[in-house]
Amino acid sequence: MLSNQMGRKLNVYVPDYVVFDLETTGVSYKKDRVVEISGLKVINGKVVKEFSTLVNPQMHISDGATAVNGITDDMVADAPLFDTVLKEFLDFAEDYILVGHNIHNFDMRFICRDAMDYYGETVGNDYIDTLPIARMYLPQLDHHTLEDLAYYYDIDTEGAHRALNDCVMNQKVFENLGKEMENPSVNVKGKICPKCGSLLVPRNGKFGPFYGCTGYPMCKYTKNI
Repeated sequence: MLSNQMGRKLNVYVPDYVVFDLETTGVSYKKDRVVEISGLKVINGKVVKEFSTLVNPQMHISDGATAVNGITDDMVADAPLFDTVLKEFLDFAEDYILVGHNIHNFDMRFICRDAMDYYGETVGNDYIDTLPIARMYLPQLDHHTLEDLAYYYDIDTEGAHRALNDCVMNQKVFENLGKEMENPSVNVKGKICPKCGSLLVPRNGKFGPFYGCTGYPMCKYTKNI
């Protein structure tokens, strides 16, 4: 949904959400453009509807991006432009919480930038990034890419790096992470906020280091290190 204020980053499990993923011309949200966007609407943990389309970025797709996602300039030549597609996706997402992997540093930056450019407003949906959650609740893993998590949970990775296939993987990963959050290991329990259930992360203040809640500013719980 469009709003004059960007949504909050949450660190909780919710049963109703829209998981989404982008493929782009490159890795810079300052200069690159979206070439594919997909989403799955999930109610009570079950997929009920999907959204997926290629996008004409009106610029060359880098060789590096094509090597990863397989999308070429020819494939998107007749695709719709993102000023139309993004509005269609936001209508699809409604006011549901958005879920994705590494979306805090990547996908949300693209769609918030473009929403502001096209419509003069940003994306107001709260969102959940599964990457920091996986790092917190699965510290025994060396890596936490979406494919690593899929392998860990025995989820099919065929077609990885196309947006819709990544959404399918991420939805299953998020449901499994929800179970980890319900029953965290002993090492993780001490890093969960007792007030709101979000993650506690180390921070530095004028009186020294402390644990702060990632639910801030809604939750202001702190804990001495």
